[in-house]
Amino acid sequence: VQLQASGGGLVQAGGSLRLSCAASGRTFSSYDMGWFRQAPGKEREFVGRISSSGGLTKYADGVKGRFTMSRDNAKNTVYLQMNSLKPEDTAVYYCAADRVPSYFRVSERNYDYWGQGTLVTVSS
Repeated sequence: VQLQASGGGLVQAGGSLRLSCAASGRTFSSYDMGWFRQAPGKEREFVGRISSSGGLTKYADGVKGRFTMSRDNAKNTVYLQMNSLKPEDTAVYYCAADRVPSYFRVSERNYDYWGQGTLVTVSS
C-alpha cells in the first residue's frame, strides 16, 4: 500500500482544515488507518485511528471533540477533519496503515505503511 497525504497548510487559530490520505492498491478497505503528527523538536505522536469499515474511531485526548476521522473505501481515501485548531496542533501530519484490526493499537510501531506527511501550521 502506498499512501499520499495532502491538505496541509497555514491556518489561523480557531480555523479548520481537512487532511486527506489517498491509498493505492485494492486492499485499502482491509486496513485500519491512523493519523500521527510530529511537532518540531518532538517525537511523533498518535492522533487518531479508524477501523477498516469506518465504524470505530479512537482519538488522542488532546484532539477529542475537535478532530474527526472518516474514510471512503470506494475512493481509497481516509480523512482527518480538524476544527478549532490551536497553535499547538502545528506539526507534520502522517497517515499510516495497519494490517491488524485493533482498536487499541496506537503505537507507531504497529503500523506497516506510511505516507510522506503534510505540514499543518496554526498561527496565533
